[in-house]
Amino acid sequence: MRKDRKFNEMRKISFEKNVNIHADGSCLVKFGNTHVLCLATIDEKIPHWMKNSGKGWVTAEYGMIPRSTNTRMDREAARGKQSGRTQEIQRLIGRSLRSIVDLESLGERQIKIDCDVLQADGGTRTASISGGFVALHLAIEKLKKNYNIQKPIIKNFIGAVSAGLIDNKPMLDLNYEEDSKAQVDANFVICETGEISEIQVTGEEHFFDEKQYYDIYNLAKLGVNQIIEIQKNSLLN
Repeated sequence: MRKDRKFNEMRKISFEKNVNIHADGSCLVKFGNTHVLCLATIDEKIPHWMKNSGKGWVTAEYGMIPRSTNTRMDREAARGKQSGRTQEIQRLIGRSLRSIVDLESLGERQIKIDCDVLQADGGTRTASISGGFVALHLAIEKLKKNYNIQKPIIKNFIGAVSAGLIDNKPMLDLNYEEDSKAQVDANFVICETGEISEIQVTGEEHFFDEKQYYDIYNLAKLGVNQIIEIQKNSLLN
């Protein structure tokens, strides 16, 4: 059914770490032709509403460069505001990465993850979460070393992948062409332990039943396991 892979196969994935000399943690993540630059910044200032809480914060920003797609788009800064899609995606990235951080152990500091899509071919939000985790992990290891922090801050590895139904058949890790014609489109954010951070699933003018849902969910679990294995190899090497 697919030109280059089976229904249960991921695209080629890579995490290239330390690609930016200025960031506290950086990663260029590639899911096939989707490429996202993820940068982590440690900020000693926390949101004002968290002062004296003893806890830190993790947040994210997301954007697409003008020629990340087949036609040029204007920068959102030039338009004066972010789209609803951009706001929804960056909140998802922030929630997902925050879920695996012990905010008390982080202390009263904030880590900001910037995810900029250099090239888009479907799955930019899931690539951003998976690559953002690598950048976050590197930044936290740097923080622990600089401040001699012994207690763990990251509670779990986490990855994200898309899956869906095309012609009533389950598919893993959809590219843009597949995503645009999917009857059901889903994004899964899953920890190494199998615990779920978030699931987004929508029937694109179609209904789906429980069996079809579990078909794509089981594919997503396999995909996230592969992502986390590649994350670990990238961080160790």
